[in-house]
Amino acid sequence: MLSRVASSLYWLSRYVERSDGILRMLKINYASSQDTIHEFTWDPVIRISSGGDEEEISAMKNDSRAVVEYLLFDRENPNSILNIITLARENARSVQEHIAKDLWQCLNEYYHTVKDPKLLWHVQKGDPITALDILIKQVMLYYGTAESTMERGEIRSFMNIGKYLERSIQSVDILDIKFISISNNPDLLTDTSYWKHLLLSLGGYELYLKSYREGFGAENVLELVMLNHDFPRSAIYSVNNIQRYFERLKSEKNLEHYSSLSFNIGRLNSNITYSSVYSMKEEGLHNYLVKVRSELFGIGNLLNEYYFANS
Repeated sequence: MLSRVASSLYWLSRYVERSDGILRMLKINYASSQDTIHEFTWDPVIRISSGGDEEEISAMKNDSRAVVEYLLFDRENPNSILNIITLARENARSVQEHIAKDLWQCLNEYYHTVKDPKLLWHVQKGDPITALDILIKQVMLYYGTAESTMERGEIRSFMNIGKYLERSIQSVDILDIKFISISNNPDLLTDTSYWKHLLLSLGGYELYLKSYREGFGAENVLELVMLNHDFPRSAIYSVNNIQRYFERLKSEKNLEHYSSLSFNIGRLNSNITYSSVYSMKEEGLHNYLVKVRSELFGIGNLLNEYYFANS
C-alpha cells in the first residue's frame, strides 16, 4: 500500500474519532451547565478540545451556547467539528477508491449535516442538545457502516490504529485534566455529579454502575478508564487494539521498522497492563498519565516516520 493511502486512512479515522469524543463531551457538559449554573465551568472542556485563540475563548467561558457554537462551527478553531470533519472528508476523498462507497456517502452526509444552517439555529436559539444528538447519530452511522462494509485487511488495520490511538489519547487527556481539577478543589472528590459527568462523557456510566456497587469514587473511575478490558474507551482496551491491528501489518519488506514500532507498542501495553491504581498514585497520577500520553504520541510519530513517509 502506498504511504499516502495509509496516511489518509489513518487520519480519516483519527478525525472522526476526535469528533465523536468532542461531541459526547459537549453534550454532557452542556446539560451539566444547565443544572449547575453557578458552579459549572467550561475550562476542562475548552482545554481538551480547543486549539484556538485564548483571549477569544476566555471571553465566552460563561456563555454555554457560545462555547458550543465555537467548538462546533468556528473556522478559526482547528479542532471545531466543522474543521475536523472537513479534514476527514478530504482524507476520504483522496482514498475514495479504497473505501466502501457506502462509507464515503456516510461521511459526506456527516459533512453536509455539520454545515446545515438548521444546526446553527438549534445552537443559537433552540436546544443545542438537539444539534449534538444529530451529529452523534452521524458518527454512530459512520461506525456502523465502516463495521459492516469495510474489508478486513491492511486498509482496516490502518483505520483502526488511527481510531484507537486517538481514543486512548482522549481518555488519558480527560482523566488528567479532571484529576488536576481535584487537586485545585478537593471537594470534587466527594461530588457525585462530577464523577457521573466524567463517566457519561466517556460513555462509561452504565458499565461503572454494573462494576462498582459502593457508589462513585476516584479510584474506581481511574481503574475503569485505565485498566478495564471490557470498557471500549479504556486506555488498555485501546492499546490492546492498536497492538492487535498493528501485528497485521507485519511484512518482510519493513521488518526493521515493524520491530521497532512493535517494541514501543508492546512496552506501552505492558506498562498499562502491569499498573494498578496504587502504583499510579505512588508514581504520581499526573506524571503517570503524562508518560502514557507521551508514549502514545511517540507511537504516532513513528507511524508517520516509518509508514507515512512524513518524518
